[in-house]
Amino acid sequence: MTAPQRFFLIDDNPHDQLLAMEAFAELCPDCHLTFANDGSEALRLLQSTDELPEVILLDVNMPGMNGFEVLQSLKKDPRLATIPVVMLTTSGAPEDVAAAYTLYASSYLVKAQDFSAFLSQIEAFLGYWAHCRTIHA
Repeated sequence: MTAPQRFFLIDDNPHDQLLAMEAFAELCPDCHLTFANDGSEALRLLQSTDELPEVILLDVNMPGMNGFEVLQSLKKDPRLATIPVVMLTTSGAPEDVAAAYTLYASSYLVKAQDFSAFLSQIEAFLGYWAHCRTIHA
């Protein structure tokens, strides 16, 4: 079993992108982390590449298409529908969690407030996915 190496983060916040980049660089230097700043850009990138990510990290609160709209679009596209999508967001609202799972998110993580806690969170995330099988390996 090979752990996922290609991750795709869809998040409009440059600070959160930087934190994720630093966490992945420290915890999984062999991982490839790609970014999109919004849902439209993410869908364009995903639909135009031959090398799909093995796991998508998706923020809920974004301008334009929010995370739920992006998730819905991903799951409607037969080529992208099987990619696991993990919601990574600041919202812990029960209705947001329920909406994500209703739209077939694989998991829901509320972003930790400080970098040390975020690092632990990403370490647990990577550990989990290291033991899962994905289709796009």
